[in-house]
Amino acid sequence: MPDANQIKSEEKRFQEVAKELESADYDRAQAYAKDLLSGLRIVRTFPQGVTIYGSARLKETSPYYKKARELGQHLAENGHAVITGGGPGIMEAANRGSFEYGGRSIGLNITLSHEQHPNPYLTDMLQFQYFFARKVMLAMSAKVYVFFPGGFGTMDEFSEILILMQEGKMPKMPMFLFGKSFWRPLDRFYATKMAPLKLINSEDRKIYKLTDSIEEIVEAANKIGHPKVKTNYYDGFSKASKIAQPII
Repeated sequence: MPDANQIKSEEKRFQEVAKELESADYDRAQAYAKDLLSGLRIVRTFPQGVTIYGSARLKETSPYYKKARELGQHLAENGHAVITGGGPGIMEAANRGSFEYGGRSIGLNITLSHEQHPNPYLTDMLQFQYFFARKVMLAMSAKVYVFFPGGFGTMDEFSEILILMQEGKMPKMPMFLFGKSFWRPLDRFYATKMAPLKLINSEDRKIYKLTDSIEEIVEAANKIGHPKVKTNYYDGFSKASKIAQPII
């Protein structure tokens, strides 16, 4: 924790910066800060769990919906919180599996112009105004990341987590792409197009793992264990980074 002098120094610096801002920029910065602070407050009330990403468009009849629901159940059985964006599709499926078992089912929802309603399988829910704040919390609240098939939004989340791990901006935690047949063409593109041009290193593709196994994901979460509430792998990152290597 920062000491009193550090806090006073930061407050003084903030006041100096605030004086240089236009009124609209100051209001905007305040709104950003409010979204982030609300998120941090909620994140600290539950132990790091497993964040599951995927399309909001996949229906209950989809095999991927069924697998996400099964994954949510197995994670809950093993005492792991399930975190999603709180919406329909894959998010609903994962929350549903956890909720039906009696687990901690968390939804970090976003306010959209076309109104994304929270799914009904949440034990905890937080509504965000800004995508970036929501993305920070989806990342920070997890010890394992699972990406089911999805569209541009899922790809955006995957790329961001991938580059943060690649550049050492966050601990290298287990990261799964569920559905080998769906994700293999992307992995092949990295291997045959990007790697030969030295746009990525060969080691970069080891950050994530393609899988069709729910058991493999649950095992990775079990190996990490159950961090205490109010603790986080982001705290004291240099120390955490030695602990949180990919367990896949």
